[in-house]
Amino acid sequence: MLSFNLLVGVALSYVAVLFAVAFWAERRAANGRDGWLRSPLVYTLSLSVYCTGWTFYGAVGYAARSGLEYLVIYLGPTLVLVGWWALLRKLVRVGRTQRITSIADLISSRFGKSNTLGVIVTVITVVATTPYIALQLQSVTLSVSVFAEQGWGEADLHATAFWVAVGLALFTILFGTRNLDVNERHHGVVMAIALEAVVKLFALLAVGIFVVWQVADGPADVLARIDASPQAEWQIGPGRWAGLIFLSAAAVLCLPRMFHVMVVENSDERHLATASWAFPLYLGAMSLFVLPIAVIGLDVMPEGSNPDLFVLTLPLQLGADGLAFLSFLGGLSSATSMVIVASIALSIMVSNHIVMPIWLSSTGDRASMSGDVRRTVILSRRIAIAVVLSLGWLYFQLSGATEALASIGLISFAGSAQILPPLLAGLFWRGATRIGAGAGLVIGFAIWIYTLFLPGSGLGLPESVMTDGPMGIGWLRPQALFGIEGMDPVLHTVLWSMILNALAVFIGSVLSFPSPLERLQGAQVVDVFAHSASPKGWGQGTAEAEDLLVMAQRILGSTQAHHLFEGQAKLQGTAGYLPEVTPDFLDRLERELAGSVGAATAHAMIGQIQGGTSVSVEDLIAVADETAQMMEYSSRLEAKSAELTLTAQQLQEANEKLTALSIQKDGFLSQISHELRTPMTSIRAFSELLRDGDVPADERARFAGIIQDEAVRLTRLLDDLLDLSVLENGQVTLNVADGPLVDLIDRAVAATERQTIGLRIIRDRDAEASLLLETDLDRLSQVFINLISNAAKYCDAESPELRIEVRGRTIDIVDNGSGIPKASRRVIFEKFSRLSDHSAAGGAGLGLAICREIMEKLGGSIDYLPGRDGAAFRVVLPDARALAAE
Repeated sequence: MLSFNLLVGVALSYVAVLFAVAFWAERRAANGRDGWLRSPLVYTLSLSVYCTGWTFYGAVGYAARSGLEYLVIYLGPTLVLVGWWALLRKLVRVGRTQRITSIADLISSRFGKSNTLGVIVTVITVVATTPYIALQLQSVTLSVSVFAEQGWGEADLHATAFWVAVGLALFTILFGTRNLDVNERHHGVVMAIALEAVVKLFALLAVGIFVVWQVADGPADVLARIDASPQAEWQIGPGRWAGLIFLSAAAVLCLPRMFHVMVVENSDERHLATASWAFPLYLGAMSLFVLPIAVIGLDVMPEGSNPDLFVLTLPLQLGADGLAFLSFLGGLSSATSMVIVASIALSIMVSNHIVMPIWLSSTGDRASMSGDVRRTVILSRRIAIAVVLSLGWLYFQLSGATEALASIGLISFAGSAQILPPLLAGLFWRGATRIGAGAGLVIGFAIWIYTLFLPGSGLGLPESVMTDGPMGIGWLRPQALFGIEGMDPVLHTVLWSMILNALAVFIGSVLSFPSPLERLQGAQVVDVFAHSASPKGWGQGTAEAEDLLVMAQRILGSTQAHHLFEGQAKLQGTAGYLPEVTPDFLDRLERELAGSVGAATAHAMIGQIQGGTSVSVEDLIAVADETAQMMEYSSRLEAKSAELTLTAQQLQEANEKLTALSIQKDGFLSQISHELRTPMTSIRAFSELLRDGDVPADERARFAGIIQDEAVRLTRLLDDLLDLSVLENGQVTLNVADGPLVDLIDRAVAATERQTIGLRIIRDRDAEASLLLETDLDRLSQVFINLISNAAKYCDAESPELRIEVRGRTIDIVDNGSGIPKASRRVIFEKFSRLSDHSAAGGAGLGLAICREIMEKLGGSIDYLPGRDGAAFRVVLPDARALAAE
């Protein structure tokens, strides 16, 4: 008698072997020794994730109940691998060029990187996969119950399913969420699946050989029994065969687990050539003994035995305990491989299209703020894995675990097939739009839920709805839509969902117009072999390399992000670790981020920082094929209209600037009058007091000090006006000298010492000391004095700070205040500009205008930096050649 402890020991030992193989594969990949891990053999074996508990156990039950109909499980994938190899190659090429992480990511990326479509596909796949995960739990628990009937007592199926789900969740979390970048791939998981592929094939062949040569008297006896059995009779209508073959073929393309191993985990497009013949051979081997086992099982096993379990119960019935254990491991391999890969694929979708967009929306325009997004993504994927397996277990509980395995599998296949019409339209029709794709997905999904999922799940619909239709509308009965009765429920759902889904895609696409990004993505996907390079959609914007680096660190990790940025800087020939923010660099960065968070989220995150996109010449050429029939006259009108619109916009901006300057000029004149009158009034009043005499000596000294201070104030104002006039008229004489930057900034800080009381100045003296200047040091010092003075006057932080950051010949001076309002940034360097009327600040608002004139004369520049914590100015120091040119 087989003991429970022995069964548990064998199962745990097998799981331990899987863990060891996965760890070993991960270790080899980490050490760069992953050559044969990327072999076509491993890739082909990973495709065996298609063969689940339904295939291992349920195919025999299918054959016992429906005869040769079980072959549809294998014919659909074989037709796709052999006949649609070009389609699979296109899928893989698109996946590599677009950095696709899931089937939801593909749909989202193709239709203008629409995250809404990504969410819809994610919901469909999660709901459609839930019955399939329940099917795997059911297959394992039923196999355990078979052993329990050997004398252990009645097995608790629900408890068994629970602990199986927990174990699968732990394995998947451990090996499926170690890496974010799809280029790193899940070598441990793929290798474990390849091992399980061998185990389940070996186990099924072993049972088949045992049945043919041990139970029966060889192939001739088996063929005679098959010929005499009802299972060999051809009783299937062509409509059902065509429908079921279509479903199994669609499953190869649309099931999340199949898309993941076929497209996402593919390391070499050429592996498809091997898989196109090797995988059909694998399926043929898996199906070779299905009918013999079914027929012999019906002859040998007691009446009423569950044919889904003949692969396991036949060896047990005939005393082949070792073979029964092997069969159990084969079924366990079939179930666990599917659940592991499906959970990984679904967790990526949930993270990339639901969790990350919510996070991105909650951060607003702060995509570059510091924080560990990598940890958030990994955590969200781990939680998603647990939730997905929990849903499968819950479905198993609610459905009562009484349905045949084949019926559950077909329900899941029909749900996943709803992705097929938008997928094919997106791959082959440039005119397909996100409106059409979204309409098709929603309509097809709703029909599947209403006509098949709810009636077949045990959750059910009210009996009145099933018999009379909602509100008594007979032609809306779930399994007799539009009055068509008597059709098989699965075929009924497939017929109406596919027809209406495809019609919605077509009509929605025809009646809507694609956005520019949709057209670009459509050109890149439909003509992927002609445009294999990734689409370049980034133009000039406001992105800073520092902000992009912070964002990349959050997602890729510090080491990988710095390696990426330093590598790009070297390719550009740029000194330092920060590259220039070019369209090519943004495109490369988007592809890298897409591997971790999906194409739509990566595009949105960079778009937050970049602030805009443009198109490349190659993209325009690709899209031009779509619009070649437009009239030339219409094109010219559009161009003129755009030109006039741009001109009007520029005139409006110029008028707004002139209006602002006029207002500033009036304020400037009023301020100058005030600034001149105040010291003159004080000088006149106190000088009159001194002239009239009778002033005590101590008062005389105080009055003289006031006259002196006001005279200095008046002189400073006049000096500013004179300096600005001299600079604008080009009458300045430069006194060129050498000196380190650190001495110049020391002098500026010392000159503003009285003004900067309470302002903390943060410097890197080593970086300053390493930079030797050859310029007019006095004039340049004046620039820093004005900038430091402004920070002291206007920084409104509770604990004001000023950072002086030196990178090469670029100096950023940044305070931690509220910054300069966006509307005022255009005029801050104008001589009439004054941002506020702070009486405490003093001055006439000439400081930044003088700074701009000085830097222009020295051959450098000064600009305001948006997007920093407070007011930020960038001073680009002149080099010797620029100064000589002056």
